[in-house]
Order: sequence, then C-alpha cells, then structure tokens
Amino acid sequence: MSTMNFSVPPDLQQYLADLDRFIEDKIVPLQNRDDNNRFFDHRREHARTDWDNGGLPREDWENLLRQSKKLADEAGFYRLSLPKEFGGQNSSDGRGSNLWMAVIREHLASKGLGLFNDLQNEHSMVGNFPTIIMLLHYGSRKQKEEYIRGQLEGKVRITFGLTEPGHGSDATHMATRGRPERRGGVDGFVVNGFKRWQTGMHSATHSFVFARTSGKDGEATGITCFIVPTSDPGVKAESYEWTLNMPTDHATVSIKDVWVPAANILGELDRGLGVAQAFVHENRIRQAASSLGAAVYCVQQSVKYANKSKPFGTPLSHNQGIQFPLVELHTQCEMLRQLIRKTALEMDSMPHIEVEKRIGDKVSMCNYWANRLCTEAADRAIQVHGGNGYSRHYPFEHIWRHHRRYRITEGSEEIQMRKVAAYLFGFGGRKSLTDATGKDSKL
Repeated sequence: MSTMNFSVPPDLQQYLADLDRFIEDKIVPLQNRDDNNRFFDHRREHARTDWDNGGLPREDWENLLRQSKKLADEAGFYRLSLPKEFGGQNSSDGRGSNLWMAVIREHLASKGLGLFNDLQNEHSMVGNFPTIIMLLHYGSRKQKEEYIRGQLEGKVRITFGLTEPGHGSDATHMATRGRPERRGGVDGFVVNGFKRWQTGMHSATHSFVFARTSGKDGEATGITCFIVPTSDPGVKAESYEWTLNMPTDHATVSIKDVWVPAANILGELDRGLGVAQAFVHENRIRQAASSLGAAVYCVQQSVKYANKSKPFGTPLSHNQGIQFPLVELHTQCEMLRQLIRKTALEMDSMPHIEVEKRIGDKVSMCNYWANRLCTEAADRAIQVHGGNGYSRHYPFEHIWRHHRRYRITEGSEEIQMRKVAAYLFGFGGRKSLTDATGKDSKL
C-alpha cells in the first residue's frame, strides 16, 4: 500500500530559500530606497492612488512594481510556472507545477506586505499569468508568439472582459453581441456591448472580450472570445469604479461597432466559455494558497503581539478569550493547507480538461474557504491588536479590505458552494456521495 507524503520536496525547499535570499539581497533594498516604503507603510493607500485622476494607480507606484518584476525575471524566478519555450521552468519533475505554485504563494503571502509580493495588484516575484494560461491552452501559434512574448516583454498588457453591468456570475445571459461581417475580403465580426470590472484597463493594450455570436440567452454555447486592441476608437473606458481598497483599475467599458477579424478569435467560435474557464482552476488554487498565507501571517503576528503586550501586568496570551479564537484559526490553517496541497497535486496528475470533471469541487472548497478564513483571521488580528490593529500602521485592515474582494471576484463563495453542492448531491449529471461506486467514487 502506497503512503502519502505531506512534506515539501527538497528541491522546492531549496527554491524557497533561494527566493528568500534574492528578496533580501535585491528587493528589500529597492523597497527601502527613495522612500519607496510609502507604498507599504501607513501611507500606502494614499501613496498608491492618484485621487485627482479618477482614483487610478500612480505612475511611480506602477513603475516600482515593474522594476521589481524585472529584477525577478533577470534572476530566473518570475517565469517559473511557464513552459521552457517562454523562458519558464515548468517540467515533468514538478518544478513550476500547481503544487509548487501553491506552496510558493502561501510562503510569500505569509511574509506579510512588501514589494516582493503585493496581492492587491496580483504582483509577485513568481508570476501567476492568468491570460497567458488562456493563450497557452487556446491560442494559435501566431497568437502565442505575439501575445505571450509581448506580455513577457512588457509590450502587451491584456485585460479580461467577461462581466457586464447587468450580468455578473451568469455569463450565459451576456448582452454583448458579435455579428458576422466581412470587410476587405476578410471574415470578421462587429462587436457591440458593455463590460464592467475590467481590471488593468487603464494600461491595457488588448482586451479579451466575450460576446454572444449565436444561440439564445442562457445557453453555454454560442459565446466567443475576441482579442480586441484597446486602441480601437470603438473601445472606451466610461468610468473607473472606486472600491473598498484603492487605487482602482476596474473599468466599465463600452464597445461600439468594433470590427474584429476572425483571426483574433481566441479558441473556437461559439466555445468561449471554455476559454474563460481555462485559468479558473489554476487561479483559484493559487488564490487559495495566497489567502491561506495571509491568514497564517495574521495569526502569527497576533500570537507575537499577545505574548508581548502586558495589560494589567499579564501577557494578553494568558487569556483564553485571546487563545481560543487564534487556536481555531490556526487549526483551520493547518487543515486547509493539506487540502490545498493535495488538490494541487491531484491537478498536476491529470490533463487540464479533466480537472473540472473530477475535482472541481475540491478546488472550489479550497478557494472559498481560504478567502473567508483570511478575512476572519485579519478581523481577529485587528481585535487582538486593539487600537493598533484598527490603525493603518499595522497591515491587518489592508489585508481585510483586499481579501474581502476575493469572496466575490474569484467566483463568489455562493457560486463555488453551489458547485460543491452539485458534486455532493449529484446535480448536473454528477454522481452524488451516496450514488458513487467503484473507482469513480467520491468517497
């Protein structure tokens, strides 16, 4: 009988050590230079936000992020998860796998706030690349060369246009439409509609725009993904929506009479929802790991503070009212870590297309629970630290405000719980726990 090994592989342990050394040698000095710490201390929200320019990120803030990514890329860390043909290290020995990325993202988030890993911007010394994942799975050879290499060189920046002002979680009822139109002897489509929450629109060169090209509202087929240059005069950022955690780069975008050549379709015509879901599982398991890491940070910092602070002459940590909530959070972190790593390992053992069919519920469990756990841990850290926790001189309010968004944006926790329920009760043709038998058993 085979045994399960829950330890981190030696080569991954060495990678984490090398990554930490790089951060200390290169990234920490950059953060400490020229008052760059204003982006991470109590001034962070103000320093990052151009309040008089629609609340968009300040240029000096984004330039600093680019500088640090360039250093990480030169050192060989940034492209870890990508195939070797694009300068990455993803290989059959596990390097750059979902398991590796889950461990790394938890590790970085558990270190707290810093230039090495800023989750508000999905910025990290080890890149995540959701739009590149979509291109790897569905892009033509020409699209991969142009848009993947373009992104890695900083020449191409892609935003994701799926959600609409009137349609959030249910993309099958989207109002954006694409109709066939041939121009200059070239087949293509004219696209009209609106999109909302297009992150990064202020600096994007292209947008993945999803539009219904056939079928009826509510049907999963009939939606197509178009690669649209944001320089097209028919594409306009109408507004940027201010959010709980500023700055904002989340635009509401109008698309008016934009003609897109058929060569700019990503994936198959009318099969765009599959393209939209291409990065979902990788993104959700990695986001779960990041939220877990941030929760671990909140718990660990609270323990340190409770041991150090001595109101009435006795350490806070001697009070069970302090101990027990942190014990529960610590216990949940330990259990969740095992589920995340087990699920990531299983994802690495099967073709990408099989993940949704076989363990989509486990991915959703990891994600919705981690995001909720992080906000609970941040809230508890604020409580343990008292007035200090409520102030911006400690990072817990920032962590809470940022990770609160992931209970909505990574697929709301209700949507993900409904997916788990489909597996649990046998909805949508799935076998339920009570019906499953043999090798396909969910037990």
